[in-house]
Amino acid sequence: MKITRTIFLSLGSNQGDCLENIQNAINQVAESVGKIIKISSVYKTKSWGFESDDFLNICIEVSTNLNPETLWKEILKTETLLGRIQNNSNKYQARVIDIDVLLFDDEIIFSKELIVPHSKMLERNFVLIPLSEIAPHFKHPIVKTTIKSCLERSNDKMEVVKTDLKLIKPLSLDEKYNYIAIEGNIGAGKTTLSNMIGDEFNARLVLERFADNPFLPKFYEDKDRYAFPLEMSFLADRYQQLSDDLAQFDLFKNLIVSDYYIFKSLIFSQITLQKDEYNLYRRMFDVMYKEIAKPDLYIYLYQNTDRLIENIKKRGREYEQNIKPGYLDKIHKGYFNFIKSQQNLNTLIIDVSELDFVKKTDDYNTILKKIKNH
Repeated sequence: MKITRTIFLSLGSNQGDCLENIQNAINQVAESVGKIIKISSVYKTKSWGFESDDFLNICIEVSTNLNPETLWKEILKTETLLGRIQNNSNKYQARVIDIDVLLFDDEIIFSKELIVPHSKMLERNFVLIPLSEIAPHFKHPIVKTTIKSCLERSNDKMEVVKTDLKLIKPLSLDEKYNYIAIEGNIGAGKTTLSNMIGDEFNARLVLERFADNPFLPKFYEDKDRYAFPLEMSFLADRYQQLSDDLAQFDLFKNLIVSDYYIFKSLIFSQITLQKDEYNLYRRMFDVMYKEIAKPDLYIYLYQNTDRLIENIKKRGREYEQNIKPGYLDKIHKGYFNFIKSQQNLNTLIIDVSELDFVKKTDDYNTILKKIKNH
């Protein structure tokens, strides 16, 4: 579980479509920095310290697990992405977007790149007014008084006009979904991704207990003999785990992430069981399936077969080393047939064959973006 911190940012723009610039900045912060908690009203002010077009200004509250150094790098990347040209001039000037870090929890930071609390914030009503709107009781860590009191003591006489302009607060993944099931072929990375998302959003995890199944190593040695007891034991365990774990969690208050969905039992059993065994198995499955809560997002991670074989070899489970490409291809087919048949299941297929979401942050963020935007 990652440590989350509350930060406050000031955003301003006075070039181009200023409202759109600020909205784009908010969206990018939501993707690269953290969860947007609050957005102030939009305020209009004259340019501060130089002659130029009027500014639109806001403040936002963000929950982040980034450290100050990484946070500042992401802020600079966002400004550059949105068209701001960085320079070393100390003169104030017009800008497409300007993002300042005002507060980082109650920390005091003095580094070459970043000074927090922002050294000028107490002199600027275009910062204090929107900040006081969303965090009136937050204490400035140096002057030890609330933001509301700081505003009341401010000597800034510049007019700050509240507008009727509206901005949209992006939904974070844990606000948009309550229960996410992540599926994939053997070696696709579903458990790894589930753990990463669980860590990122402090979600409740429901992870398959396949390692405790005594029939699994035996199955890979003698599929015909052990297929039925293996599939029945998996079905019973999955049903019990999902029934027990989902009953303990509040589906409307906690994000739940699972690295499997009970329908995988049917997919694998279609491949491994004889016809008469499958018919009996299907009768048992249909009874259990009616009782299981359905995820509001079902994700299928697709990895091509060559990549799956490579991943299986890397993780080194002895009983998996003789898995044949043809067996993995059958599993692929089974999943896609299942997805086509489930019209009422909210499904997202993500091809991760060319992604390394474990080692590359950008690849991981690409997956999160696909999930959020689905």
